[in-house]
Amino acid sequence: MNVGVAHSEVNPNTRIMNSRGIWLAYSISVATLHIILLSIPFFSVPVVWTLTNVIHNLAMYWLLHTVKGTPFETPDQGKDRLLTHWEQIDYGTQWTSSRKFLSISPIVLYILTSFYTKYDPGHFIINTTSLLSVLLPKLPQFHGVRIFGINKY
Repeated sequence: MNVGVAHSEVNPNTRIMNSRGIWLAYSISVATLHIILLSIPFFSVPVVWTLTNVIHNLAMYWLLHTVKGTPFETPDQGKDRLLTHWEQIDYGTQWTSSRKFLSISPIVLYILTSFYTKYDPGHFIINTTSLLSVLLPKLPQFHGVRIFGINKY
């Protein structure tokens, strides 16, 4: 019996986005969020698209760029405890398929949101700010960078 041997990875966070079906689950969860918001009767379609975009980007910012460490006990002697989930994906290698997917999906959502809000200036500013808040931390220049020491520990 292999008791206590659940995975072969030193840190499962490094390969989670390459798991089978994870991209489909991600897309379905965004679509489900949008449908739930559409079912609220007093929200207009432009407001629902903006809310979908902002909620998605806030959740992705928090999950990928704020939360640090791993939920698993890893034998790396704490090397990954100071890294965000984004910095751990694919062992920090830039421009992998997982990272491209996670970078392109907010852009596609932004384009759809801009179209369905008919490029209204108020919605456009909110959505652009929201998009930049998730795209800038994904750039290779910001790998491991903590601006003003925020989220350093």
